[in-house]
Amino acid sequence: MPCRKRYVSMLFKQISSIGCSEIKAWCLGRIPILEWAHKYNLRQNLIPDCISGTMLTVHQVAHGLAFAVMSSVHPMFGLYGSVFPPLIYAIFGMGRHVSTGTFAITSLISASAVERLVPWNNGTATNGSLGDMAISDFEMQRIGVAAAVTFLGGVIQMSMSLLQLGCVTFLLSEPVVSAMTTGAATHVVTSQVKFLLGMKMPYISGPLGMFYIYIYVFKNINMIQVSALLLSLLSLTVLILTKELNEKYKKQIKFVIPIDLILMSVTTLACYFANMEEDYSIEVIGFIPKGIPLPQAPTMDVLHQVVVEAFSVALVGYTVSIYLAYNSARRFKYSVSENQVACLVSCFLVLLVIYFLVPLLYWIPMCVLASVIIVGLKGMLRQFQDLKKYWNVDKFDWVIWICTYVVTICFAANIGLLFGVVFNIAVGVFRLTKARTLQLVHLNEDFSSTSEEDYGDYKVISIDSPLLFLTAKKFCSDIQKVNQKPSTAKESNQHNGDILLIPVSNESCGGMSPYRGGRKTLILNCKGISFFDFTGVSSLSQICSDLKKQGTDVMFLGCCESLRKSLHYCNCGADEQIFFNSLKSALHVIKKDHGPNSEGLESPDV
Repeated sequence: MPCRKRYVSMLFKQISSIGCSEIKAWCLGRIPILEWAHKYNLRQNLIPDCISGTMLTVHQVAHGLAFAVMSSVHPMFGLYGSVFPPLIYAIFGMGRHVSTGTFAITSLISASAVERLVPWNNGTATNGSLGDMAISDFEMQRIGVAAAVTFLGGVIQMSMSLLQLGCVTFLLSEPVVSAMTTGAATHVVTSQVKFLLGMKMPYISGPLGMFYIYIYVFKNINMIQVSALLLSLLSLTVLILTKELNEKYKKQIKFVIPIDLILMSVTTLACYFANMEEDYSIEVIGFIPKGIPLPQAPTMDVLHQVVVEAFSVALVGYTVSIYLAYNSARRFKYSVSENQVACLVSCFLVLLVIYFLVPLLYWIPMCVLASVIIVGLKGMLRQFQDLKKYWNVDKFDWVIWICTYVVTICFAANIGLLFGVVFNIAVGVFRLTKARTLQLVHLNEDFSSTSEEDYGDYKVISIDSPLLFLTAKKFCSDIQKVNQKPSTAKESNQHNGDILLIPVSNESCGGMSPYRGGRKTLILNCKGISFFDFTGVSSLSQICSDLKKQGTDVMFLGCCESLRKSLHYCNCGADEQIFFNSLKSALHVIKKDHGPNSEGLESPDV
């Protein structure tokens, strides 16, 4: 009892020591809308966000309908999935250029559970309806399974958040995620083939299921509807050409042509007035009831039967969303946070569609909808171009990409992702076992007593570890720590025991103390980098760019030719002299460029 009382007392003291500032910081970190809402500039951002929200609405409606069909549930549920996820992401999301909603990859995963537990030949499929929504019992059973998958997937993601498992994202290297998303996009394209061709096709899934779909198409090629095929080709041509023109002339025309909205509107009107559904056998969306039904809890008795699919939805959904968020943040130069007003606008407009415009959706041709979906995957499919950069930077990454992609298309996105992570780690461990990990670094014997002034305005760091995805994040963090000027010599010496970074005394430089005019220089000795991959090189390039903005110039010593080429490929050092063979050469350039009385200096070999 005394021990228990003492424990409770200590716990109470720890809780009571948490102040308002800590609670506020915790809330701001997990509810980003509290951070950006009061800073939102209505005059500057409202009109662009309304335009973005309108375009996003077209995207959400089209993809919601198509992905609901892809999930083997009624299209109406795709519209509901286009309202609530963006609303939640607007409050809790961190990516400015990311909007959540229905998602192709997780739709395919969900469909596998739906088709397994409630197949089409199930005798429970009846024509009865529930209330005014006219939803059949069969459809309710199907959406019950899909809801169970997503509910359990959400529980898993929340558990991951509480356990702070987001730190494991360092295992998701860029080649693995790129290959997995490209393979998943290939699956999505394959799932839309039957709509492009106007064919009736049974549900096909499982290992090598994608190839069986194409085999079925070729065996039943006489079932292709020529009218649907021609309309699909016309839609694809118009979408691709217009989007390319939008991209090419976006600076001249100052706005984006909403070709998705235009195409769907024109083809819907044409299908209605020409009665294409009956006269030309063009498949359309069909009846969608108005309004939103009362929410119901998912079917709990099937949770244990959808555990695999739920884990897959949680893992793949999280991986792709965080990958897209970080990509957009890196592209537009911001940290992953704030500004989700476009999502709120989209939610409002989708609600208007659900309550007032759903009768018009009846006549949307499925082949046009499939064309919009496929062209929308252009960004993911263009990741095939990544193979060139992986081949130029690190051929192991090229092999990892190919293997992950093949496994993904042969099986599924979740299996491809798990394989890619395991294979990537195995390759990294294999390379580590074959790599030279030790390098003799001559440190000043009197290092611990060396004053800070002895270093002048430059620091020399020896990198004594392979530079790859496993160490890239820590490498960037350590570089930033070393770049911050230590207040005492003791703090400077603390870096001596670090795994990656070992500060080197400048005693061997003859006491040279370059004058930098307020700027600092970080000299990286790269002789210890025995091998590297694309993630490591891109991180090194990014940290150099960040340090330059912070007022620190970066120079490289002893880079092998392949590392130089890779850094140049990642836009590092292409237009300036930052590579040197010796420390003396680097210091000479520093003094020549910034030091006083530097006219008489001779230039040593670089």
